[in-house]
Amino acid sequence: MNITLAERIKNLPPYLFAEIDRLKAEQIKKGVDVIDLGVGDPDVATPKHIIQALQKAAEDAANHQYPSYTGMNSFREAAATWMKNRFGVSLDPVSEVVSLIGSKEGIANFPLAFVNPGDVVLVPSPGYPPYHSGALFAGGVPYHMHLKRELGFLPDLEAIPADIVARAKVMHVNYPNNPTGAIAGKDFYERVIAFAKKHNIIVCADAAYVEQYDQVKPISFLEVPGARDVGIEFHSLSKTYNMTGWRIGFACGNKDIIAGLGKVKTNIDSGIFQAVQHAGIAALTSDQGCVDEMRQIYRRRRQLLVSGLKKLGWDVASAAAAFYVWVAVPKGSDSKTFAKKVLEEAGIVITPGVGFGEGGEGYVRFALTRDENRLQEALQRLEKIKF
Repeated sequence: MNITLAERIKNLPPYLFAEIDRLKAEQIKKGVDVIDLGVGDPDVATPKHIIQALQKAAEDAANHQYPSYTGMNSFREAAATWMKNRFGVSLDPVSEVVSLIGSKEGIANFPLAFVNPGDVVLVPSPGYPPYHSGALFAGGVPYHMHLKRELGFLPDLEAIPADIVARAKVMHVNYPNNPTGAIAGKDFYERVIAFAKKHNIIVCADAAYVEQYDQVKPISFLEVPGARDVGIEFHSLSKTYNMTGWRIGFACGNKDIIAGLGKVKTNIDSGIFQAVQHAGIAALTSDQGCVDEMRQIYRRRRQLLVSGLKKLGWDVASAAAAFYVWVAVPKGSDSKTFAKKVLEEAGIVITPGVGFGEGGEGYVRFALTRDENRLQEALQRLEKIKF
């Protein structure tokens, strides 16, 4: 039997991280105490009150049946209340909010609702890989908007060729940004909204890291007048409440766009386990002190790593938000080669920028998902690297 992969799979970019995983395993096999600063997965446990809410709900047999694909009304109400409290954005929980099995699921499935074969999807580069793969799976054509340092890692909308704009159906934006840690302000979103209205483009704003920031408090895309006319925003409980493994999030905004995503979901998944939704309600509606506590932890880690790298002469390009530090590689090197050197000579895993698209070449990403002692040890090891 001749088994052949579909073209949509063949066209996916190479999985660069597989090589990093292989090299990491080699170092561990040699007995190296590897410090993994590559993975963007919180190392602090989910807050106890959220766990307790799950335990209680899991014991209720009413939560053992199929859930609604759009989400429990009470969860969507909690999401709407959180958006109102955090951003001053008022939403109808019935028509303007839909639950997600983590924001990644919604982002990856979104193009299936609106992108026809040959339509262009505007994707930030560097950027979260599902923006690119989701477009390919829907038969779309990803166009990479390079995020340049001199522009604050914001896309230059005017630099997009006219023929590409004419075919564009969807544009992804992501602030606070993964992997650069950059943030966007109201003026940027105003330009995005005007651009989208002029060219009839749907905006997908990914706000997964909106609660991890240093000094400047990020805003919501939906706060800006006109945003709801052109797009929706994706939110995740993963990073905000240390719930990466729980798989719960939501999308909100334009009701017609939300309805389109909902139609895809009703044909693909069966919703989120209701006990997890009850835990999500507890997270969104309880005192947000745990969120501020995590923010302070990341702030201390960020300051430690950034100041330490700068003392070593490293070029820190961005570290304003999210829990990432974006660092330029030394001249004459590339991100993959440099990340390999750091792993082999210092036993530290960092992520090559090219893994997030060609626009990430020339940079590496450090994740702040290890405690201060490990970060300090990492800095001591990095001091011995010659470049």
